[in-house]
Amino acid sequence: MLKGKKVFILGERDGVPAPAIAECVNAAGGDVIYKDTSCFV
Repeated sequence: MLKGKKVFILGERDGVPAPAIAECVNAAGGDVIYKDTSCFV
């Protein structure tokens, strides 16, 4: 589904962190160009 797509990831500290999202994107064939986990309080 994401094969050949470039993905920009913003994760949340209390929700889903960026590395977890990046693993899913990689498994779906996407290319992670940036990932960061922040606290949105």
